[in-house]
Amino acid sequence: MKSNRRVFLGQLGLGLAAIEATGQTIKPSNITSEETFWDNVRKGFPLTDNRVYLNNGTFGPSPSTVLDAIKTSLDKTNTSGEYGHTDKYRKVLAEFVGVSEEEISLTHNTTEGINIVCWGLDLKEDDEVIISLHEHVGNALPWLNRAKLHGIKLKTFEPAATADETLERIKNLVSSKTKVITVPHISCTLGQVYPVKEIADFARPKGIFTAIDGAHGTGTFDINYKELGCDSYATSCHKWMLGPNGSGFLYLKKEHLDRIQAIQVGAYSDNGWDLYSTPPSFPAYNPTAHRYDYGSQSTPLYAGAAASAEYHMALGKNKVEKRVRELSQYLYAGLEELNGYLDILTPKEPESRICMVTFKPKNLEYREFSKKASKAGFRIRVVPESKLDAIRISTHIYNSKTQLDDFLKFTKEALTT
Repeated sequence: MKSNRRVFLGQLGLGLAAIEATGQTIKPSNITSEETFWDNVRKGFPLTDNRVYLNNGTFGPSPSTVLDAIKTSLDKTNTSGEYGHTDKYRKVLAEFVGVSEEEISLTHNTTEGINIVCWGLDLKEDDEVIISLHEHVGNALPWLNRAKLHGIKLKTFEPAATADETLERIKNLVSSKTKVITVPHISCTLGQVYPVKEIADFARPKGIFTAIDGAHGTGTFDINYKELGCDSYATSCHKWMLGPNGSGFLYLKKEHLDRIQAIQVGAYSDNGWDLYSTPPSFPAYNPTAHRYDYGSQSTPLYAGAAASAEYHMALGKNKVEKRVRELSQYLYAGLEELNGYLDILTPKEPESRICMVTFKPKNLEYREFSKKASKAGFRIRVVPESKLDAIRISTHIYNSKTQLDDFLKFTKEALTT
């Protein structure tokens, strides 16, 4: 897909002459500064300029290259009358996260991937699942529902201020009945990064399954699922990957395919079936993770999802992660200067944060702050979850330090007048 990546570079608004392309990464060689480089990247997004978008954690607006891929596929499928196939897009997504395409199931969102794992695991009454108190509804409700229907036991913990302490809290909950540890890679509440690799390394020799809610991890980190070592990782393309809503995928380690029972099946889930035999037979599932995605998929949506992966690889996944961290740190430092007017809830430890900062205003009810922010042209998110009653700011590569300066100025004025 390298030719696609060169097309993407040409559409960034930077001009190929100004870019030194090396493999999958690019450098701003003839550009005067990093900020100018990212300003030019921003021109590739059709976002309007009448407000500052600081809620990527809910939805990541797509760059024009992704929208073009979707539109091209829509035109092609509707002019040819062929709805196409998604295999080539699955291959790109697998490359993006460092796994084989046999380990990737195409889903509509993170929650669907979580449900495949939650209901596919062989869990019995009184089996224990360790889960945090800072879950998105998409990871909380499937496990709560399984507990309600099948009698499994959920053991909860409050994440600590550091990764080491959080890991210790998880370890202290483990018993001989523990079968699963399920946590977010990055929490939707505090934007807290969980030590997923260390959790997986601890769980593996004990035979404990690690099921990661990766809604906020893919497209944020320079990620490689194999290196993380977790058993499953469910993600969406419409957040940090900047892909289309309604697309996502589930990674499942190859050795666990027969451990996760396919519950909902259809076309492409099987390795042959026969209603004419006596008795009717269904001898085997698809030998890959493709057994979990069934029926027709939206070729245009997955064309867009693959394009978003290509976009990240063209820019350089490491470069994207560096910029995401830089913007979040810039915001964090600015909010620290306002500590008399607000409490920052996101951990201070650098390893425990990357892309989102959550804070609680001291002298203004959080929903009132949100209303003022909206009126001032800032798109943010309130966090009523986990009894926080706070404000979450999430930034991505289309944001600028100037925008963050404007938000910090607004915040100071809103909390002091």
